[in-house]
Order: sequence, then C-alpha cells, then structure tokens
Amino acid sequence: MRVLPSLEEVPAADWDALHTGSNPFVAHAFLSGLEATGCLRADWGWTPRHVSVWHGTRLVAAAPGYLKTNSHGEFVFDHAWAHAYARYGREYFPKWLGAVPYSPVTGPRLLAVDDAARRALVAAIRGQAGADGLSSAHVNFHTAADDAAFGDDWLPRLDVQYHWHNPGPWRRFDDYLAAMDHKHRKSIRQERARVARAGVTFRVRHGDEADAADLDAMYGFYLQTFVEYGNSPALTPAFLHHLATTMPRALVLILAEHGGETIAGALCLRGRDTLYGRYWGATRTLPGLHFETCYYQGIDYCLREGLAHFEPGAQGEHKIARGFLPHFVRSRHWIADPAFADALRDWCAQEAASVRAYAATLAAHSPFKPEATG
Repeated sequence: MRVLPSLEEVPAADWDALHTGSNPFVAHAFLSGLEATGCLRADWGWTPRHVSVWHGTRLVAAAPGYLKTNSHGEFVFDHAWAHAYARYGREYFPKWLGAVPYSPVTGPRLLAVDDAARRALVAAIRGQAGADGLSSAHVNFHTAADDAAFGDDWLPRLDVQYHWHNPGPWRRFDDYLAAMDHKHRKSIRQERARVARAGVTFRVRHGDEADAADLDAMYGFYLQTFVEYGNSPALTPAFLHHLATTMPRALVLILAEHGGETIAGALCLRGRDTLYGRYWGATRTLPGLHFETCYYQGIDYCLREGLAHFEPGAQGEHKIARGFLPHFVRSRHWIADPAFADALRDWCAQEAASVRAYAATLAAHSPFKPEATG
C-alpha cells in the first residue's frame, strides 16, 4: 500500500486501466487537473492522499482520497457528527475522504483490477486511517457495485437525488412529453415557449468545439452563481481550459444566446451513457431560462446522442415535475471509536428508513403516466 500525495506519481494509463472509462470524474485527467490548476487548497480542507495498492510494480487498486480538515465541498453532510464528536471530547478532524472534490456524482470510488484488489483497497484505507490516528474514513457517492467490498464496520448512509432516465422508446423530446400526464406536459411546453418567444436560442459546444470566448463566458457564469449565493468558487479558469484540451468530448457547454450576446450557460460532463449537469449561471433573468438551459436542453442532448441518463446535480424537488425522479445515492463511513460507531450505526439506520419513506412519497408525485416508464 502506498499513499500518493499527487496523481503525478501515477501514469495516467495505469490509473485509467483501473476503471471502465464510463465515468469522467474518476479519470486521471479530471482528478489530476484539479490538483494542477489550483482547485484544491489545504486551507479549504483538501489535501490529496490517494490510497493505492500494488502487486510488485503494478498498480492494482486505487481510491481518489483527501485529508479533510472540514466538510467543505462534500455534499454528504456530517456536521452533526463533527459536533457530537466534539461534545464527546474527541477531535473529528482531520478525517480521510474518498470522493471526487466538489462533485456529488455517483461513480466508482474503489478502482481495482478485480474484487480481491478492491477488498484489499478497503482494508488499506481503514488501516491507513487507523495508523494516522484519524477519527474516521469516508467514501462518498460510490456505486452499488462497490458495496460488496465494504465490511459491516463501514456504516452505510442513503440520500436522494433526482435523475432522468430514458426507458428506451424515447427518441425525441415529444416522445418524452407524451409519456407524461396532460398537466405536466402542458406546463413544460409553456415553459419552453416562453423562452423561445423571448428570442433565446441555444448552441451546444464540446470542449474541442468551444473557443476561448465560450470557455471564458462559461467561467463567468459559474463565478456569478457562486457570488450570488455567497459561496467561494473552487474551480479556476485554467481547470476549464484543461478539461477542454484533455477531455474534449467529455466537456459539454450549453450556451444561451439573446440579441447576439451569450447570456447563460450550463457546464456538463458526459460519460458513456450519462450526462452530468454541474454548474450554471446567467447574466439576465428571463422566465424559464434556468429550466430550459439546465434541464430541457440537457434532455434534448441525451435524446440526440443516445444517452440513457441525465443527472443534473444535487437537491431540488422541483425537478420531479420535469421528469427527474428520486434516485438513491450512497456513502460509507468507518469510525475509529467503537462506542461512537455503535451510536452512529443506530442513527444511520433511522436516517435510511426516513430517506426511503421520503423517496416513496416523492415517487408518488411522478409526472409520468403509470405505463410510460416501464
């Protein structure tokens, strides 16, 4: 086992041989780009500590990981745990986190050549966290396929996001609308019509099609959104340009035009069968512009490109009315203190039951006709 302070210590081909390439967020280019372009800062709680397992000189398993001194940019909220740990008289931070920074996107987190190497990786993560005297180790937004590698000492948590799925028959936007009940179909058509009547048009650019002005405009929208919400932007302009050159077909920009000016944009990443919506922003407020830019244009793109899934980001019950249905997302947590782990085990079980009941309630408000989504 080796802890890697930078992905520069691993050739991209060796790292990328550990996953299928279907998820862009675990690609060496994406993760190393965050490090190289100033997106990860120790004072913001992100210090790379990637755990790797080797057979001789061959890399057989790895997990993108970070030493965390806070919960910034994680999207699996453990603030209550940190406060309880402090009342318990212990230090919760630093902790180890296996995740993709700033990205609440499900994907493989335990990259490995086979199941045995994957289990060895989990053991290495736990062993290193214990050796370092950390309070805990966490793996966020892992896939269901990763579950089998975790032992009972890793507490499971559930949460809900809202994802779009094409059951197969839909080839055009009208096919998707036809699967809905009349009320929701009419509402979406009206939303789209308002944007069209306002004279807004759209263009889609992949990384190798976008020029410097497109990238700069998108970065400006990203900055504006963060400023409006009072948050500090983590990504840098250099990172966006890095994606455009190293992952040119994975980067997808949806840009809105009005009166000869680019007024809004959505930054997405494309996997093998999934579009991932990440950031959006606008310089003008027009009725329906957000929904059209972030959701309907993305659905249109998936239908044109034959993608089966669209994950537009975390949170937002308003997405249900637009065809994004509840979907469970997972995380796992190893707690060093046995007594504290036992208390959290009961807490996680209660939380999971509450989340499942919440998801069932949300699913009852699906806009689709019962027979439409299979």
